[in-house]
Amino acid sequence: MIELQNVRKSFDGGKSNAVADTSFTVERGELLGLIGESGCGKTTTLRMINRLEEPSHGSILVNGENVLQLNPETLRRNIGYVFQGIGLFPHYTVAENVAAVPRLLNYSDARVQARTEATLAMVGLSAEEYAQRLPAQLSGGQQQRVGVARALAAEPDVVLMDEPFGALDPITRAELQEEFKRIQADLQLTVIMVTHDMTEALLMADRIAVMKQGEVLQIGTPTELLNSPAHPYVSELVEMPRLRADRLEQLLRGGSGPGQRDE
Repeated sequence: MIELQNVRKSFDGGKSNAVADTSFTVERGELLGLIGESGCGKTTTLRMINRLEEPSHGSILVNGENVLQLNPETLRRNIGYVFQGIGLFPHYTVAENVAAVPRLLNYSDARVQARTEATLAMVGLSAEEYAQRLPAQLSGGQQQRVGVARALAAEPDVVLMDEPFGALDPITRAELQEEFKRIQADLQLTVIMVTHDMTEALLMADRIAVMKQGEVLQIGTPTELLNSPAHPYVSELVEMPRLRADRLEQLLRGGSGPGQRDE
């Protein structure tokens, strides 16, 4: 479904690479988590898939077609995009935001309305209650739900997500993670999700690609990364959720909390 072949991206004429010789494949219906520290190249990798950035070298294929041979606007209209900043049009209603891409694709009015209502329902927002509201009248979690609905409205096979839940409070974040994972499985969406949170990646992704300084250090299932980290940085990333889980288990058993001592 998505294939990167020896992809490099340089912003300084080849003196250095933001992304260096990256190759991986994402199968149809798979959710790949792309994780690493800030500046490691994960967002640049994501942006090259829908040509918000163009690779300096290598090939990116979506559905077997080289993205550089496709019209950028047409490519982007057929790939859902969800990001942390949400990016809703502030003067558009919820319905108008969700309908934006279907209208660009010349869906009929009846089909636009049906898709708007259906995708809002998918993310837990009834069209009757929310369709005519403006983004400013929504909570952050509701705005993010609208952002997901907008990404799904044109029935894409591929969805790209850039830190989609990072700005939300923990309860809303957990709810949306579960909700999106259910939607992704139901619709068999092919998803690449950028995150800096290894716990989120472990819980949501079918496979995880760990990046550092523009390179993919390891790709594997959550179990493979937890049990067989192939690089010290991967070990460091997977150890933190494990330590937190161990600490939580200790607290649940009545152990001391941070800054406390057992008597």
